[in-house]
Amino acid sequence: RAFAAPTRPQALGWPAIASAEHTLILAPTGTGKTLAAFMWELNQLIVRGLESPLPNAVQILYISPLKALGNDVQRNLEQPLAELRARFEAEGEELPEIRIGVRTGDTPASARARMLRKAPHILITTPESLNILLTSLRGRGMFSGVRAVILDEIHAVAGTKRGAHLALTLERLEMLVEAPVQRIGLSATQCPLEEVAHFLGGMRAAAEGKDAMEFRPVTIVD
Repeated sequence: RAFAAPTRPQALGWPAIASAEHTLILAPTGTGKTLAAFMWELNQLIVRGLESPLPNAVQILYISPLKALGNDVQRNLEQPLAELRARFEAEGEELPEIRIGVRTGDTPASARARMLRKAPHILITTPESLNILLTSLRGRGMFSGVRAVILDEIHAVAGTKRGAHLALTLERLEMLVEAPVQRIGLSATQCPLEEVAHFLGGMRAAAEGKDAMEFRPVTIVD
């Protein structure tokens, strides 16, 4: 109701995301890329939360190399969730509890400890903070149920040492989860697209041999 129609990145991106494909979206700033990444996953959280309370574990990971961007994303998620809650209540229904948390180097120790006890369903973080969480025994326990990873501003890390470190972190995450994690990449300035898609998807064991590797397939929305 807030927008007349989906933007083009949303209309083209949602079918791929809804099909559980790894998806890389290239679109100009201000065209709704972040909503394109979040809306389907958020919808799934609500659908599952209506059936039974969501588990005390992270379901969606949003990773940004820019700490300030993470704070913006938190605000941009909390507002529509509050509006949805009001609409549900007007219909005599209750919106499932969906917790959002931010974990960066600036997060106070008290908030970090609270997060370990009561995990956010959507965790907004940086590559470095995610790595720290995955290398701690208590931190790893939050991630077994992760369904999707949204990697924003992917151009800022692809092809850098920071990006190589993040690629290893994502593979470490794959070894902790119950089912393969869907990867969604976003940027307005990524090039060449095919190489960035390889970076986003990473590699997996190929079917033809135990030592053979292949890139995970990624759908590109240009």
